[in-house]
Amino acid sequence: MDQQAQEMFLNFILERVQEGKEDEAKEILTENFKKLTEGTFSQEDIQVFLPKMISLLKPEKLEEVAGIVKQFAGEFGL
Repeated sequence: MDQQAQEMFLNFILERVQEGKEDEAKEILTENFKKLTEGTFSQEDIQVFLPKMISLLKPEKLEEVAGIVKQFAGEFGL
């Protein structure tokens, strides 16, 4: 995932997190983008990432974000 795609994904997610949770979400996403870039992002990372992100999202946005995350994971064979 190139820098522009990462930025778009980051903005998409940040628009859907609960008020006041944006910094935490950005930190989690940035850490995972770094692992993707380094080639060290794993299935285990996904298992840790998903519950954290779900807890930060607005409840009414869960289904929308889940669809995008599945598409994203599929592109990387995860």
